[in-house]
Amino acid sequence: MKPRLGVFKFSSCDGCQLSLLDCEDELLAIADAIDIAYFPEATRKDDVGHYDIAFVEGSVTTAHEAELIQDIRARSSALITLGACATSGGIQALKNGADTAEFIATVYAHPDYISTLDTATPISDHVTVDFELRGCPISKHQLLELVAATLAGRAPQTPAHATCIECKLAGHVCVMVAGGQPCLGPVTHAGCGALCPGFARGCYGCFGPKETPNTAALSARLAANGTARRDIGRLFSTFNTNAPAFRAEAKAHD
Repeated sequence: MKPRLGVFKFSSCDGCQLSLLDCEDELLAIADAIDIAYFPEATRKDDVGHYDIAFVEGSVTTAHEAELIQDIRARSSALITLGACATSGGIQALKNGADTAEFIATVYAHPDYISTLDTATPISDHVTVDFELRGCPISKHQLLELVAATLAGRAPQTPAHATCIECKLAGHVCVMVAGGQPCLGPVTHAGCGALCPGFARGCYGCFGPKETPNTAALSARLAANGTARRDIGRLFSTFNTNAPAFRAEAKAHD
């Protein structure tokens, strides 16, 4: 029997699920090798039974989600998180440590309709995760590698090096060295193909911190280039604001 796949959405924008649909021709091969048993973005099947593989997009921001992820974990042989929201809490984690009630009262006309936790947290804060795929959104190519590796029973080959390596491989001029622009490339996990530097813009850190990122050294270089202290803190407070390395560096520049 083909392995059963379940794709689940928590608090997120759906971008990572759309990356799976964006596989287009490759999706046909995936569908031939895997039984896509539950995927609300693409089908209307009910969520039932056990899953050999569970893909989870989004962070935990409600009590219902905190309960649901426990159920999904109990019914899944392998649980894989997709994207910045699921792996670090996402941009919604900007509310962590702030007054959530004040935010709700400011944004919504009827705050009493809103039920949310005070924090947005990654899936790994609640259950054991077997593999994390980074990105905002994830890379289609890394997703295909992940599926192929899972079916073959081997470890996925996703790079742990910095975005700067991709930048050099693409032949881009360094926007920070040549143009003095703020760029998180030296501390950001590779995977996007150095998309922003390819358009002469600094990296925004969509794929989160790479292994052992030297964020303090990068901040010192940014400051030497004229980036204001407050702006350095804001650079580390976007898509992966709750990732420990980025969170600590942002707090160092409060």
